[in-house]
Amino acid sequence: MDKKMKKVSIAGEIKEYPEGTCYGDIVKEYQRDDKDAILLVMVNGRLRELHKVLKQDCTIGFVTARDDIGHKTYKRSACLLLLKAIYDVAGKSNIEDVILHFSIGAGYYFTIKGKTSVDAEFLFHVKTRMKEMVKAKIPIRKRSMSTDEAIELFHRHHMYDKEKLFRYRRVSKVNIYSIDNFDDYFYGFMVLNTGFIRYFDLVPYDKGFVLVLPSRQRPDVLQPFIPHHKIFQVQMEAENWGETLKVSTVGELNDRISREGIQNLLLIQEALQESKIANIADQIVSSGDRKFIMISGPSSSGKTTFSHRLCIQLAARGLTPHPIAVDNYFVNREDTPLDEYGEKNYECLEAIDVKLFNEDMLALLQGKQIELPVYNFMTGKREYRGNCLRLGKEDVLVIEGIHGLNDKMSYALPKESKFKIYISALTQLNVDEHNRIPTTDGRLIRRIVRDARTRGTTARETIARWPSVRRGEENYIFPFQEEADAMFNSALIYELACLKVYAEPLLFGIPKTAPEYLEAKRLLKFFDYFVPVPSDGVPQNSILREFIGGSCFHV
Repeated sequence: MDKKMKKVSIAGEIKEYPEGTCYGDIVKEYQRDDKDAILLVMVNGRLRELHKVLKQDCTIGFVTARDDIGHKTYKRSACLLLLKAIYDVAGKSNIEDVILHFSIGAGYYFTIKGKTSVDAEFLFHVKTRMKEMVKAKIPIRKRSMSTDEAIELFHRHHMYDKEKLFRYRRVSKVNIYSIDNFDDYFYGFMVLNTGFIRYFDLVPYDKGFVLVLPSRQRPDVLQPFIPHHKIFQVQMEAENWGETLKVSTVGELNDRISREGIQNLLLIQEALQESKIANIADQIVSSGDRKFIMISGPSSSGKTTFSHRLCIQLAARGLTPHPIAVDNYFVNREDTPLDEYGEKNYECLEAIDVKLFNEDMLALLQGKQIELPVYNFMTGKREYRGNCLRLGKEDVLVIEGIHGLNDKMSYALPKESKFKIYISALTQLNVDEHNRIPTTDGRLIRRIVRDARTRGTTARETIARWPSVRRGEENYIFPFQEEADAMFNSALIYELACLKVYAEPLLFGIPKTAPEYLEAKRLLKFFDYFVPVPSDGVPQNSILREFIGGSCFHV
């Protein structure tokens, strides 16, 4: 019997295809060599992999690596290809584990445990094997099995992190991806076959190597790997903290919570952070006459709470700190520059009255008294309310703002008068050895919870604005992070289990018809991995309190 024909709308054009046609075959008609590869499709607003088949009349949209979800799919697929190649080259008996640690630029840092020596020659053979598989266009297959079967499978494969993870999954089925006979679990969709993974490189670095991948902005171009040693050391320190606490993965965190609760782990993590803040205060004191403590970091990294806690540590060492928010030096709202979308760009340096800021700071350095401005966010204008200041011998300014590490922000101030601190939430916890938790996910979840509590902003609105926030970070914060004299990681190993309680109801409030629903669904699926914990025991001075409420600071 002939198959029924289904009507498909693509870019306003209506076509007919037989029921059961693979989406990958439909995509071939529209894929041009000079255009980005189509990695996934949106079918009536639902994300679908290319091996899925047509079942009904529908509207189809294309997803490429220029889309956030497409870029994640490409990177995830490249990791599966890499793992398969490593085991092919080294042999399973020579490998104890391959560990994906964290992002470096657009790529990932890996290490290998076992008898294999990770050197340039080994990586050359792995890369050669990857290219062979790309050329062969081997299907990336997906199959579903029960959670119990998955636990047994990964126990046999010695993937104990995954085995531990699935013990806490409430779903009855698990999707397994494979290239030939190599099985693995990944959090998210994959491309159709290995032929889609054309752009990658392998570069030895530190004790492992970097899988270099293209950026979302230029998915068909590999930028040369440029190491950022300072931020790498902070990320490694976070990993070491996780190992010290014996909590490196979500499964280990769930085990800890289930066995003994969260309180002891929570207090140890908070003590580690306080110790780090105290060390930074010691660095400032020993650095000489630093009058300007410049603090910068991306959105929701906890800059405000960190500034308060640093001020306490500085005061304990005999200094008199004065917190200053660079936001008070915003130009009047009508003078704010516009971005390429015609919207006011509050992230760029030109949104700040840099000239006035430097005049005021230089006057303070020269021992003069000034009146500090206060920006009225209701009226969009700077105001003066009699807040006067003169710096004495023990006085220091703790200045918080996204441009703090950019010397163009403080061009008039002598370099020796400044101490620069970069703060970010660099998640040390991974889902398992091959699925990392993106740092941006942790910060987005923090912001969703905080904005709903303090600004009445819905999760949908926060998710919609997030790409603009991320563009500002890429342009104005990340390029200057290596300029820091000290770095602080504000991520807490227990925080996602705690934030789950606050974030889930907000994410469930996003309707399925909204463009932001896909991201909300992804985050909700992510929270399924975690055993939730109450926030009762979180200290009042914790950075987490900046987001969930109950802080002893005015944040």
